[in-house]
Amino acid sequence: MKIKILTLFPNMFEGILGESILKRAIEAGICSVEVIDMRTYSLDKHHHVDDTPYGGGAGMVLACDVVDRAIEANSTSNTYKILMTPQGRPYHQEIAKELSSKDEILLICGHYEGFDERIREYVDDEISVGDYVLTGGELPAAILCDSIIRLLDHAIKKESSEDDSFSNGLLEYPQYTRPAEYKGSVVPEVLVNGNHKLIREFRLKESLRKTYLRRPDLLENRELTKEESKLLKEIQEELGKH
Repeated sequence: MKIKILTLFPNMFEGILGESILKRAIEAGICSVEVIDMRTYSLDKHHHVDDTPYGGGAGMVLACDVVDRAIEANSTSNTYKILMTPQGRPYHQEIAKELSSKDEILLICGHYEGFDERIREYVDDEISVGDYVLTGGELPAAILCDSIIRLLDHAIKKESSEDDSFSNGLLEYPQYTRPAEYKGSVVPEVLVNGNHKLIREFRLKESLRKTYLRRPDLLENRELTKEESKLLKEIQEELGKH
């Protein structure tokens, strides 16, 4: 997979791309990530990329001609172009899976007061990482890189990504490690008895419990299996809720 990022602040990506899973995936040739300074596509001698908005208002707006040139220079017919914007579709794990199957992705980071509206005509998708305000699209683009790359073959162990929260529509079950007892808190016995059938059932039930208590919205549109329905009923009875 090839990922390109158009940004006014390329140095913001040095840390995220130079550490942990992303660094190893890039070094192993699983993917490539290129960070491109949009200012190089400005024809102005001062490399201006923005201008005041028509109709007045506070702040500056990214100019459509600069961004268009940057997109054209870094795209092919195979490139999936994504605008990072709070007006985009809300990002979630299924979109990460969808994007991980693409061959080439171009992420376009906004800044200042936003984009010239005409820039939307040059992209294939618009994505938002949440209902809150950020200084620019760099952090959202980094989030997409992290969530997509870890899904690529050989980036991490397949079973690790399969157990992640949201990977199967549920929050992840609780995890424990040594010591078995710490400050009076003890690891559940089922996890240390070696019975893999009981361990699987425990993890599924606790995954359902966490989801039911913390993110019940995830269960609303989920088609539960017979086993999941039985376990969820047990959880509700244990909690005194029906």
